[in-house]
Amino acid sequence: MQFGVFSLGEAVPDPSTGRTPTEHERIRAMTALAVRAEEAGLDVFATGEHHSPPYVTSSPSTLLGYLAARTRRLILSTATTLVTTNDPVRVAEEYALLQHLAGGRLDLMTGRGNTPNCYPWFGQDLREGIALARENYALLHRLWREEDVDWRGRFRARLDGFTSVPRPLDGVPPFVWHASVRSPEIAEQAAYYGDGFFADNLSAPVEQCARLVELYRARYEEHGHGTARQAVVGLGGQVFVRARSQDAVREFRPFYDRSRFHGGRWSLEECAARTPLAVGSPDQVIEKVLTFREVYGDYQRQLFAVDHCGLPLDAALEQVDALGERIVPVLRRELAASRPAGVPPAPRHPAAVPAAGPERRADRGACAASRTGA
Repeated sequence: MQFGVFSLGEAVPDPSTGRTPTEHERIRAMTALAVRAEEAGLDVFATGEHHSPPYVTSSPSTLLGYLAARTRRLILSTATTLVTTNDPVRVAEEYALLQHLAGGRLDLMTGRGNTPNCYPWFGQDLREGIALARENYALLHRLWREEDVDWRGRFRARLDGFTSVPRPLDGVPPFVWHASVRSPEIAEQAAYYGDGFFADNLSAPVEQCARLVELYRARYEEHGHGTARQAVVGLGGQVFVRARSQDAVREFRPFYDRSRFHGGRWSLEECAARTPLAVGSPDQVIEKVLTFREVYGDYQRQLFAVDHCGLPLDAALEQVDALGERIVPVLRRELAASRPAGVPPAPRHPAAVPAAGPERRADRGACAASRTGA
């Protein structure tokens, strides 16, 4: 089981001071968050792709390349890469290069994005979103696995005998997660290729994403990649923790209430009851996260947003420390103790698996098999 943090990279006002961080401050804060995540013993740092204010993450590959040089163990992931508006040739080449620089510590999470204006900005039609996701990923999948690719499609120029460079590290492409909170077509796409499915959920009802995970698992098995239990699932969520639950709720409430993302749909208490949002003491956060397995089944990756809604860097770093010191060790122990046989380990490139200890070496062999079979 992998645990990590992800950042949407929005630069919005801190409701306690009214001050909005500069773009430079926000970018530097995200790098500090990733470095602290590794120091705290977490497994993954992920960041999304956005092309409009208030977000600063227009180039995840640049940020993750910088972080590859600042970290040694942390898996770096997008959350998400816009498979609809990016040229799949550029995605294949940029992220294969980044995979080499990171020593295999790279995943790709594809998605359609949540900014409709992005489509015309990059010469695409929002109404073709699903078709673009299908066709562009079909090409990306081939580019990482084949040389001399011939391609004919609706949305980009033809390719004749094209080879993307560099080739994936050791011939093993980055592991791909297909992210969605509402589209069964994306769950089907993940199942068709035998890739991972990520319920990229911050504020949707838990049962909404559970239906997509259930569909993905069933179709994963029907496509012949393994049993439904062997499907690779990741979950998103948001956490705010303090030693006392009353302090957590009191301190987080102004950030939640003034968040343009949450939009006043529910009160803080309603959102915490209906979505993955966990606000409270370490024990309360642990208790809530442990319920996810009851809804989604055994899964491989849990990511938490810790700097969302305008939380300042100091508070976000405190969340990372609490995860590393108080929460994740308990979750690892509890989830591992009752994990059924046959559930695969979390995905990791063979070159990036630590070689310390017989257990780690055994995991490396299992992960290599899962990677090459994806």
